[in-house]
Amino acid sequence: MQEEYHIDMEPLAARIRPDTLAGVVGQEHLVGQNKPLRVAIEKKHRFSFILWGPPGTGKTTIARIYARALEAELFDLSAVSAGKDDIRKIVQLQTLKSRVLFLDEIHRFNKAQQDFLLPYVESGELTLIGATTENPSFEVIPALLSRCRVFVLEPLSEEALKAIVKRTKLKVGKDAFDWLLGYSNGDARKALGMLEGAQNLYGRVTAETLNQALESPHVRYDKKGEEHYDTISAFIKSMRASQADAALYYLARMVEAGEDPLFIARRMVIFASEDIGLAQPTALVVANAVFRACETIGYPECAINLAHGVAYLAEAKKSRASHDAYFEAAADVKALGNLPIPKKIRNAPTKLMQELDYGKGYEKYDSESYLPEKLKKKKYLK
Repeated sequence: MQEEYHIDMEPLAARIRPDTLAGVVGQEHLVGQNKPLRVAIEKKHRFSFILWGPPGTGKTTIARIYARALEAELFDLSAVSAGKDDIRKIVQLQTLKSRVLFLDEIHRFNKAQQDFLLPYVESGELTLIGATTENPSFEVIPALLSRCRVFVLEPLSEEALKAIVKRTKLKVGKDAFDWLLGYSNGDARKALGMLEGAQNLYGRVTAETLNQALESPHVRYDKKGEEHYDTISAFIKSMRASQADAALYYLARMVEAGEDPLFIARRMVIFASEDIGLAQPTALVVANAVFRACETIGYPECAINLAHGVAYLAEAKKSRASHDAYFEAAADVKALGNLPIPKKIRNAPTKLMQELDYGKGYEKYDSESYLPEKLKKKKYLK
């Protein structure tokens, strides 16, 4: 259920949150004229959907505006702390209005919890709005995903962020705004949190006070914002530098803060191919095993599996050869399009294709390049 609190206790981001589409900035591809979410809100179309995008880009705002347009009762839950009992209470609650469930961080609901939610969404007892920073294709079970449309939100532009900062009525000079722009990376909540911190601590907003506020323990920790991304960045860079001690320290910070173990393990799987690759191919096997262990065991025990994997990946030899080779090849594909494939390695399932020399001259261990003619001398894997 939504909590009741005094307005003056709300964070700045909540106090200036718009309650109509007229106040929304950014996400024009979704809420601009004749765009899908604007049409749905204006015509009061009732359906379940998932908002996928970076933090601070308007997911909660859009969900609330949509529920208000439907004249529905909005139930606001976070998948970090909510469970089946919370869903059950909402469904059992007597109400004359339709029910809209805004489930923040829906990717934190496990399969069993999502299975429990499914029939209520399927029957229409609940209209679901899920919010996630993670790819729903991997995080939401297929049955639930098939009953929801997915809308992708983009980081806020400089113009959108400027409009939001202006709404605070705080005096923010160009240097301070430039600092916020670089710091927030399109995340309005992150920018507003720093604005509020600088104003509360120093009584003014300048590039200097913003920088000082950044170092203050009173405003630093935000698991959904800077702390989340700064720590995972430090974690990856420590493994890349083969500094196992540092990597384990940042792992411990994430685990103790309650970070999703699958989020950590997924980054490890990516790291195993991106940074270790051919230098130690078993790294991918280990990383996948850690991911599977986290999936099946969960906290608190899977922290041991994570530590095992992190120590292995940090100590492993490093090579970005396959990573770099792929993106160099991808750049050629984008620049040159689909160049003709040499005839001798084309498929030849019909007589006509054979007559056109498809497959002619193919040998299993040919030393001649199989790249298109224009790229014959190209070497991607170095």
